[in-house]
Amino acid sequence: MSEYTAVPSQPTAEPSPSAARTAHSGRRGRLARRLPVVGGLAAGSVLLLAVPAFAHVSVQPGQAEQGGYATINFKVPNERDNASTVKLEVTLPADHPLASAMPQPVPGWKIDVTKSKLDKPLETHGKKLTEAVSKITWTADGGKIAPGQFQQFPVSVGQLPKTDQLVFKALQTYDNDEVVRWIEPAKEGAPEPDNPAPVLKLTPASGDGHGSGGADAKNAGGDAGGTRQAAADGSDTTARVLGGAGIVVGIIGIAFGVLAGRRRGA
Repeated sequence: MSEYTAVPSQPTAEPSPSAARTAHSGRRGRLARRLPVVGGLAAGSVLLLAVPAFAHVSVQPGQAEQGGYATINFKVPNERDNASTVKLEVTLPADHPLASAMPQPVPGWKIDVTKSKLDKPLETHGKKLTEAVSKITWTADGGKIAPGQFQQFPVSVGQLPKTDQLVFKALQTYDNDEVVRWIEPAKEGAPEPDNPAPVLKLTPASGDGHGSGGADAKNAGGDAGGTRQAAADGSDTTARVLGGAGIVVGIIGIAFGVLAGRRRGA
């Protein structure tokens, strides 16, 4: 019988406390390095969501009642970083001429109203009109729309015809002689054109036959204009709030990453 000597098995070595701390510190360091990136991505996503739709010349409010009068505002944002808007020309629809179109004075802007002969006389309040306002031009006279700003140009219009909408065509001129032509009509079911024309939607009168805008004809520049401007600014304020939230998220992420990195180094 052969004899042999049994070799005792070696116990499995356990990691030392210092090695465990090193591994844990490494994982925490990798997490700390990733956190600023995550925070930055979160901020970027919020900022992207906060960016409003591409701004363009529009009518505010965008709806009025047929048969009545209304005070509308042509809202003109400045879309250039290196130029200011110094002129706005709005052509009124020739297929639906308006018996009355009275612009409200705007400080720092000169107003020119152009009238044209009508192919067919327009009957209103028992009178026949042979001409009507065809274009309104605002030219900077000490004023301007600087980058990052907008201006509203109020006009009292009426009586509004019995049709679905009125399409206005606008030309926006910058002080570097660039002219943006907001004249493209939108087509139902198609994407919005690059340079859409301002549109005023018209709805049936609410029963009194005069439309809800009747009082606006008497108060073209009154409190209604300020109320509508505040409503129009709501979307811009929301975008700014969301943008600020995105920046705060990014700053918090970066700060957390820096603090975690310092703890790891300590």
